[in-house]
Amino acid sequence: MDVNAAVAAAAAIAGVLTGVIAMLAFRWSERDQKRPTRTSLHTDPVLPPGVDTVLSVLRSSAVVLDEADAVVKASSAAYALGLVRGGKLSIEPMLQMARDTRRDGEIRQVELDLPRRGSGRGEALAVSARVAPLGSRLVLLLVEDLTEARRIEAVRRDFVANVSHELKTPVGALSLLSEAVMDASDDPEAVERFAGRMQIEATRLTNLVQELIDLSRVQNDDPLEDAESVQVDELVAEAVDRCRHQAGTKQITIAAGGTADLHVWGNRGQLAAALGNLVENAVNYSPARTRVGIAARRVSAPGGDMIELAVTDQGIGISDKDKERIFERFYRVDPARSRATGGTGLGLAIVKHVVASHGGEVTVWSAEGQGSTFTLRLPEAGAARDRAQHHEPGLDDEAGGPTESSPYEPLPAPEVLP
Repeated sequence: MDVNAAVAAAAAIAGVLTGVIAMLAFRWSERDQKRPTRTSLHTDPVLPPGVDTVLSVLRSSAVVLDEADAVVKASSAAYALGLVRGGKLSIEPMLQMARDTRRDGEIRQVELDLPRRGSGRGEALAVSARVAPLGSRLVLLLVEDLTEARRIEAVRRDFVANVSHELKTPVGALSLLSEAVMDASDDPEAVERFAGRMQIEATRLTNLVQELIDLSRVQNDDPLEDAESVQVDELVAEAVDRCRHQAGTKQITIAAGGTADLHVWGNRGQLAAALGNLVENAVNYSPARTRVGIAARRVSAPGGDMIELAVTDQGIGISDKDKERIFERFYRVDPARSRATGGTGLGLAIVKHVVASHGGEVTVWSAEGQGSTFTLRLPEAGAARDRAQHHEPGLDDEAGGPTESSPYEPLPAPEVLP
């Protein structure tokens, strides 16, 4: 009897203990479920609904930071710019902006120059950074690359400055010469001399304005909209006729040769202007009683046959440092000679843009005292039509610079004149 009572008492105690332990375990489990685990912190979504989708379509580089300055979300452009490294925002000024915005909730914006990633040339990226709060815990950083816009603005600013300078020269000369004519009204010889100078300056001003118009046209127009098959022989003949008077004055022989009956596809007027500019430069920069050669030929290329037009002279030549800049607007190898010949410094810039817009390239070989060879490479008529149908892009505004190569033999050095 005592044994049974003891067993019953022990069973009752065990049941009570089991119940207590079960209750404690249940409450512990509930509290543990409510507490966020390390796994849940990483798996639960932290961005507000729809933000991820919006960030994926933004053109700007986007970075989202949490309250510990850790990167929650970053676009591929942000990694490409080097904004994010090792899961952290690597640009200290931007990080400080994010902290300040997190503290007071104000939107901040600043423009910075960042070192170009992977470049040892010391070039900087110009960016605009904007920081704004995203909810109660997160901060959104948007960064826009302004480098290309800054470069275009600098080119435009330099172009306007150069145009202003170039226009001032003939306009100022005309003003002074007109005053001289008025003061010398009783001297017919002086009036005639000043009037001749005025005519020269007026012609220079007219040429400058016309070349500015031509440059603007070739930069903005698509020459392949009204393209046609253009015979190369006709382009060469037109270029020779254009420079015949200048060449005759200096007793310069213009010789044309090469393969006959070649055709290119493009705008006839622009192509004639480009080749005419090269021949005109060759005549202007060659000494008297020398020769200028024009040669055309067909060459094989991976995308289709190309037509090469080479203009060779026996002129002063171009130095290595000048070869890198001769296609820039208003750049002159010999400013004094350019003033004497009425050159504007826009001829080669027009050539580069015309050839680039036709899907070709221009190269130059030159040696000081031995002359120069400028070579135009243009797609042949059939190949050019195929490229246009497949929308293959040509060279951009800044591409197609001079290259030190030429498949043509330079003309022999001019003989010593008597």
